[in-house]
Amino acid sequence: MATRHQARKSVVSLLYASDLSGENQAFIQEFLEQQKIRNEQKTFALTLYDGVKANLSALDMNLQANLKEFNRLSKVELAILRLSVYELLFSDTDKAIIINEAIELGKELGNENSSKLINAVLDTIIKAKK
Repeated sequence: MATRHQARKSVVSLLYASDLSGENQAFIQEFLEQQKIRNEQKTFALTLYDGVKANLSALDMNLQANLKEFNRLSKVELAILRLSVYELLFSDTDKAIIINEAIELGKELGNENSSKLINAVLDTIIKAKK
């Protein structure tokens, strides 16, 4: 059974793919099945993915307001940050869990500096939210 971390990692991959080539529902379902994201975790992943897509402009505005070099983000960092900011703003998940997950995703999927950048941006957003 997949974990929430694996579901989030799949969502980041789907957001990345969507950013590059557009959205394809058949691909989304097939990708989640290949990643063995099923049942409760599939529902979780689809909720996150759909939530990010539905709030994309608001998420990007929030990121642009808190990040000077928004346009220089890699597509992977952007996908991780969009997912994390969505969870910070629209879910009941503990902030520490969201930040930890984002940092781990940055380490796994990004470059050597991604996790530091992601941590700094999310910290700035949380402080601005208070």
